[in-house]
Amino acid sequence: MTAAASRPPAARVHRQPGDGWVECSCGRRHWGLNGAAGLLLWRAGPAGPQLVLQHRALWSHHGGTWGLPGGALSDGETPVHGAVREAQEEAGVVPAGLRVTAARALVHPDWAYTTVLAEATAPLEPAVTDPESLEVRWVDLASIDDFQLLPAFADALPELRTMLRRLVLVVDAANVVGSRPDGWWADRAGATTRLRDHLAVLVRDGLDAVDVDLPGQRWYPEVVLVTEGAARGVGPVDGVRVVPAAGSGDDAVVEAVAAVLGAAGGVTDVVVTTADRALSARVGALGARTLGPRLVRH
Repeated sequence: MTAAASRPPAARVHRQPGDGWVECSCGRRHWGLNGAAGLLLWRAGPAGPQLVLQHRALWSHHGGTWGLPGGALSDGETPVHGAVREAQEEAGVVPAGLRVTAARALVHPDWAYTTVLAEATAPLEPAVTDPESLEVRWVDLASIDDFQLLPAFADALPELRTMLRRLVLVVDAANVVGSRPDGWWADRAGATTRLRDHLAVLVRDGLDAVDVDLPGQRWYPEVVLVTEGAARGVGPVDGVRVVPAAGSGDDAVVEAVAAVLGAAGGVTDVVVTTADRALSARVGALGARTLGPRLVRH
């Protein structure tokens, strides 16, 4: 829910837990007792990335500017959940039609605002669904300078531009499992299953941006787990696609990277987790990066 210094009775919106002003020690007031979050929903358009923008109601804080649907977090609510909920309430965004890709936090001494980035995975036409918006629509990123932006959104936009992509981890299961002498050789399938389940947690909770050398605060990856040998029977779970190698595991990793990049439309950062230098050189030639097994070990 966006903030308002004063609202005419006809425009009042139902208050929710978490609504209210925070008197921050930075010297400013911020909306959201638990902090606030907004959703930057994006898709690949014919002329480049497109974003869902909200034309803010005139009675709201910085009314008449363009920004992101969002508002105060409810009690116990995560920024991801809050951003998606607010976008559903304010712009008719259907949660099932998007996939969260990353998050960026603006942290003040007593308050924080999180921009949650998500890619549209299904056709969506946003619409005004409450009194907080004059208009909600897709906007070409290339034409965004033609819009009067909410000041805080304008300040964040240079970094947010660099975050309009998805992160895909291609995991060399044999190399990652073999990087720790914990008895995996006695039960390779069991060790790979444990790795798969840990990867599912990373998909849900995200990775620290510093750990994957990316901007922002957190990234929520797609995961491709390449298995071989005795681990080829390990199946997929939500968020983790499993590719069993018919022959060489290294060849299967290279093929998986090529398939992801070939279908990416230029908006995917592929990271291969392996300590194999020869494999790193092969996937690097395709345009992927390599990070060591420590990134995904449990």
